[in-house]
Amino acid sequence: PSIRSFAPPKSSSRCVATKRMLYQGPGNGHRSLTENIAFELGEAEILVRITMTTICGSDLHTFEGRRAGHAPSVLGHEGVGVVEEVGVNGDTALIGKRVTWTLTDTCGSCQPCTEWNIPQKCDTLFKYGHASIHDGSGFNGCFSSHIVLRKGTKVVCIPEGMPDAHVVPANCALATMVAVIEPLLSSSVRPERILIQGAGLLGIYGAALLQNAGFDDVWLTDVVQDRLDFATEFGAQPVHANQLASSKSHQFDAIIEVAGLSSIISEGIRLLRPGGIYVWAGMVHDQTPLDILGVDIVRGALTIIGIHNYRAEHLEESIEFLCKTAERYPWDKLVSPPMKLSELDKAFELSQQRTWHRVSLISDSDS
Repeated sequence: PSIRSFAPPKSSSRCVATKRMLYQGPGNGHRSLTENIAFELGEAEILVRITMTTICGSDLHTFEGRRAGHAPSVLGHEGVGVVEEVGVNGDTALIGKRVTWTLTDTCGSCQPCTEWNIPQKCDTLFKYGHASIHDGSGFNGCFSSHIVLRKGTKVVCIPEGMPDAHVVPANCALATMVAVIEPLLSSSVRPERILIQGAGLLGIYGAALLQNAGFDDVWLTDVVQDRLDFATEFGAQPVHANQLASSKSHQFDAIIEVAGLSSIISEGIRLLRPGGIYVWAGMVHDQTPLDILGVDIVRGALTIIGIHNYRAEHLEESIEFLCKTAERYPWDKLVSPPMKLSELDKAFELSQQRTWHRVSLISDSDS
């Protein structure tokens, strides 16, 4: 193994044995790269040893070629780890702490960051798990033994006693759903009957968040009956998509789309009452053409809101929510028993079977 440096020394250099799984493009799987790396962290950068990661739906989209991705790259953005080192001017109190982090790094000074309150649309946005291996340190994704967090990344410490498997999807799926339900919480007319389209992890989190916020009439629809049955444990009333197709119109005050299917949007519009709110969050790939009429939006006086990713405070709220509901919901049922990082391609195959809401991985040395 070689010793590599990525930049002129800015802080003390730390040599670490590392392993990365390099995505080779659609249909080509991953290649394992094991090296000893001399990490020379930049200002306020953080070196984290990853203790658990999970395969997100957007990882699947990239792996299957439905979403453009760099090759080679290190995919994966849902992660938990232990801080091993910080760069100059960094918070040394974090060393040794178990943490999660925002899936984006932002500048904090552009208009999206400061004026529009959507830092996830920062002018110089960097997204973990979506960057080329040649961008920065090259330790940009979670399908790796280590990740280097950039200066503008929000890091959140995980309370003692909270299992990795409970918190690992929080920095994507759960934090996103905290952002998704925000418009419903702040609406001038509080919705009473809410439908969530999609019983994947986003839908499960959404049901639990809404129930915890005092919404008692939350429905969840899908075509997979097993997922619908499971959703009852998280506060949702299940309804199969076939039943919705034959149901009456104008049944719901608000609808949340997290299925990633544009084909269900016209049905959602039919089911919304006049003046209803429709939040879209699952359609994050290009295969989402819409077949709707503008007149239905106008005459229905509907509000359509698109939510993509989240702000740093949403991640903080996610961790607080998991702490508060540790005994209320069976969080341990959402994530699979961990597989080895070297088995990543097999883990993707398991993820495609939709048996688990998330398939987890740990370092080979930890298994």
